[in-house]
Amino acid sequence: QVQLVESGGGSVQTGGSLRLSCATSGIILSINTMGWHRQAPGNQRELVATINRSGQISYADSVKGRFTISRDNAKNTAYLQMNSLKPEDTAVYYCNADVVRVSGSKMDCWGKGTLVTVSS
Repeated sequence: QVQLVESGGGSVQTGGSLRLSCATSGIILSINTMGWHRQAPGNQRELVATINRSGQISYADSVKGRFTISRDNAKNTAYLQMNSLKPEDTAVYYCNADVVRVSGSKMDCWGKGTLVTVSS
């Protein structure tokens, strides 16, 4: 069974930084796109950033210039460096991965999320 576990969330003040990590476990052949999403109270889940296996990256306009997504393919791990945090960044952050299992089948995997709280 493939699992994603996020870590690194917490509480910071406006302008602070946090680094989220997304670790995978289970028998995996490879991972295509990995991404970070977030959901604030009362809002729908939204895409924050994605990175594919080749390193192509995309960001939501709201985080461009402040957040940096990266990954370590050898470790099947993704990261999200968040700088200049704002109160509107407060949300539960979820990791997502397009996993290819040894059998060749594909799975869309999600972690359980990590809470980021930014106070003014």
